Amino acid sequence: MIQFSDVSLMRGSKVLLQDANATVYPGHKAGLIGANGCGKSSLFALIKGELHTEQGDFNIPKNWQIVSVAQETPAVDRSALDYVIDGDKQYRKLQTQLISAEETHNGEQIAHLHGLLEHVGAYDIDARAATILAGLGFANDAMKNPVSDFSGGWRMRLNLAQALLCHSDLLLLDEPTNHLDLDAVIWLEKWLQRYAGTLMLISHDKSFLDSTVNEIISVEQQQLISYTGNYDAYEKQRAERLRLQSLQYAKQQDQIAHLESFIYRFGAKASKAKQAQSRVKQLAKMETLLPVMAASEFSFEFFTPPKLPNPLIKMEQVKVGYGDTVILEKLHLNLVPGSRIGLLGKNGAGKSTLIKLLAGEKTPIEGIYETSAGLRIGYFAQHQLEFLRGDDSALAHMQRLDKKATEQSLRDYLGGFGFRGDSALSKVAPMSGGEKARLVLALTVYQKPNLLLLDEPTNHLDLDMRHALNMALQGFEGAMVLVSHDRFLLASVCDDFYLVDSKQVQAFDGDLDDYKDWILKGDKGTDKNLNATNEKNSAKPDRKNTKRLEAEFRQATKPMRKAIEQYEKSMADAHKKLQLLEEQLSDTEIYSAENKPQLKKVLADQAQLKSNLEETEMQWLDTQEQLEIKQQEFELQNGT
Repeated sequence: MIQFSDVSLMRGSKVLLQDANATVYPGHKAGLIGANGCGKSSLFALIKGELHTEQGDFNIPKNWQIVSVAQETPAVDRSALDYVIDGDKQYRKLQTQLISAEETHNGEQIAHLHGLLEHVGAYDIDARAATILAGLGFANDAMKNPVSDFSGGWRMRLNLAQALLCHSDLLLLDEPTNHLDLDAVIWLEKWLQRYAGTLMLISHDKSFLDSTVNEIISVEQQQLISYTGNYDAYEKQRAERLRLQSLQYAKQQDQIAHLESFIYRFGAKASKAKQAQSRVKQLAKMETLLPVMAASEFSFEFFTPPKLPNPLIKMEQVKVGYGDTVILEKLHLNLVPGSRIGLLGKNGAGKSTLIKLLAGEKTPIEGIYETSAGLRIGYFAQHQLEFLRGDDSALAHMQRLDKKATEQSLRDYLGGFGFRGDSALSKVAPMSGGEKARLVLALTVYQKPNLLLLDEPTNHLDLDMRHALNMALQGFEGAMVLVSHDRFLLASVCDDFYLVDSKQVQAFDGDLDDYKDWILKGDKGTDKNLNATNEKNSAKPDRKNTKRLEAEFRQATKPMRKAIEQYEKSMADAHKKLQLLEEQLSDTEIYSAENKPQLKKVLADQAQLKSNLEETEMQWLDTQEQLEIKQQEFELQNGT
């Protein structure tokens, strides 16, 4: 088993772990989670022997074969298939020895080596490597291409394939889904479910973790906290643990306050000196608990677009591609405010091509393609991270976007994306992939788009930032088209799914579980699925018209919803002020004769606040009821 005992770990001057303990048993599949920079990858480096503990003990069985994904891929001329097989060093070594034995006609050695090769699975290694590559999205012809022909993301897939091919007792995977599309993620998920060794997996993908691990190790406040079960079970257990910790923290603070009060009042009195000193010692011995840090450091929302023209984009019989190569044809799609579309489809089917067409990076080869005058596109794709200016700060990027805004307002805005204090002034070049992705998202949101195009927006983002993005997208009023391998995000924010397949884009009949079944069965039944979709769609109300009506309804009820938001904000402010007043009233000093004027003022303020709060609550209830009535009327009229 793998055991961490009172481990302290540092990177430079930063303490990552302090007296941390955890155990991973053989055959377990553990998900390692935590905020970016908390020490997850450093823990992997410790396991691989690349780092050493500052103190404490780390133990792992000496005979275990540890396999991880290489971070760099040389631009070699080896074919993709041969490169993946090269990852099995033991096989290549035995193969070389066999060639040498055959050259010297050493029959005994040849027989011995054939036995060893059979033991390491040499006689089906080509087939196994090809199966893994196919699962990760490589076409049969592409497996013969040299490694140097592939882009960085595809080379990372080759490294992942190497790791999956090798025999391992412990498999370490650090964000393996970052360079995969949804189809490859689903395949990898099934592969890991069958994996017989011990797995340690760093991931920020909730659905992926739910399907692959049976234990969660969370890096929290420099500790390793273990939870039994998958990610869903972790969330429930952690919520309960935080609740109990919060109660314990509050109780301890009361004890500390009581001890400090006693020391302050009686420390100078001779008759109470011993008791006071006893309290001082008691206070010193108390292990101070940390307050619960459940709130995310990320919080942002999309601004209301200046205009919401309808439709935003209209296309009929559109054909698009690269040169003479047609990728998509017969496109018929209208994007209206309120459209929330998730694109599904196999790698290379044309999802990113469609996004680039909508973003204006590609022009149609033929067909009708019309955009509204008020169209404002917010486009996020991984390649945009490369266009950030390395010598500039996050603040400088924002200032170029809005020269009239004050520095403080821009810094306040960047704070919602995790750029606080000096981090807003730091150069972009040394930033992590997650930090750069957050900055590109901040720039995208600030431009108040009414059409949002997101191509794998969660790559490199940790769980807290993914949650913040999820919440923000649910409040977005414009149209959205999303490509993502994060099924939790897709399921949360998309109303409709479109399948990109066989050069066509058509509504997909079903949810993500149906799509998973479709992928695992291959493309058998594609026509059946699409035909069923078309039959169902013909029986349904016009979806585009429904979207238009919903957008009009949201616009008509916007003042009402804004009023509700304002009432809720006023009520929250009033509750905070009342709490402060109640804290003053709980102090016995305020009831002394000399504090009588202050007491009168506090009581008067409390009465006024309660009266104002009651009035606001009534207004909120009335407006909420009116909105619900209008919503019911709308649904009855339109059959939604």
